Amino acid sequence: MLHVTRDSLWLLHVTQSAKRCNAWQKEEVEGILAPCYLERKNNDGLLPRELFTQDHKDLMSASEKWMKDTASHCMVVSALIATIVFAAAFTTPGGYKQDTGVPVFLHRKAFIVFAISDAISLIFAISSLLMFLYILTSRYAEEDFLESLPKKLMRGLASLFLSIVAMMVAFSASFFVLYHNNLIWVPYVITTFASLPVILYARHEHGLLIDVYNSTYRSKDIFKPKKPMLY
Repeated sequence: MLHVTRDSLWLLHVTQSAKRCNAWQKEEVEGILAPCYLERKNNDGLLPRELFTQDHKDLMSASEKWMKDTASHCMVVSALIATIVFAAAFTTPGGYKQDTGVPVFLHRKAFIVFAISDAISLIFAISSLLMFLYILTSRYAEEDFLESLPKKLMRGLASLFLSIVAMMVAFSASFFVLYHNNLIWVPYVITTFASLPVILYARHEHGLLIDVYNSTYRSKDIFKPKKPMLY
């Protein structure tokens, strides 16, 4: 579900193209023209900005579709993680003492690690859920593609990654709580395999995150140095 397919990479390129076109229109064209030219209409009665929007409406539609699809898929994963770690918070390893209701392994260090990492995973999962919800409910105006939407996407992906890491830490810590003495090798083996989902996610999604980052921050450098004004 989180794998970046060939189609999603193409749509990412489309989204970046839409952003760069908007930046080119805003920073390059509008930056070298006299303000009076920006208010002049062509033979069809369109302002320069309106003509630009009309010529790139297909590009904007493709970018909006990719953003919504990506946010929807990641939102499902975030909701699933939030559900799992929330339930795990009330089904602690070892259970509770019947007379006091206190967790049986409350004073074990591994249990403290489990509790903290489970809470961190829930916080980041909900944070990513809110970021992706913001993307789905955005206006998708032209200016939103410049910084607002890419930044929300980066924050959502980063929060989702951290929630996965914290969830796997909690998962591994639960085995350190239950297995000790002669069975201490069991949690070490499980922890090794538990790192695989984190590695897979990082491997499959780091390219997407880097591309969005470069498109948001480094693409501004293509407009430097500024061209001389025409007035």
